[in-house]
Amino acid sequence: MKEKNELLMHIYNTAYMGEYSTNKLLTNLKNKDNKIKKVLEDELKEYESYKKKSEKLILKSKLELPTTSIMTKMSSSMGIMMETIKDNSDAAIASMLTEGFTMGIVEMETKIKSYKDIVPNSTIKLAKNLLKFQQKEIEILKTFM
Repeated sequence: MKEKNELLMHIYNTAYMGEYSTNKLLTNLKNKDNKIKKVLEDELKEYESYKKKSEKLILKSKLELPTTSIMTKMSSSMGIMMETIKDNSDAAIASMLTEGFTMGIVEMETKIKSYKDIVPNSTIKLAKNLLKFQQKEIEILKTFM
């Protein structure tokens, strides 16, 4: 039973942390003149959408929403803060985000492959859509590098 829900929980966690981290990054760039902010605002909307969709499927399955540890959030916040202090140029931010998306893509592809035969089609479809979003964002971010 746990295996059946792991992909759905991964989608939720990815969207949750994407939303959280993007919000933190936008906050750090609030008084800056970065052109990449519009891309980040669009990414935030996408993450919010995937979070809501996965949350709906989790609750429909009568499961508990996963929680994200305070250490994970702190680590994300500190990493974003340190990177933007070091270099807050659009190119540096695009590079940082591309690294994150690349790791997310590899992880999502692995999970889709592992669970494609045991999870509902709705979960696979959501995972593949999130994967396409991640891949598309890398292409958008390349224009800033």
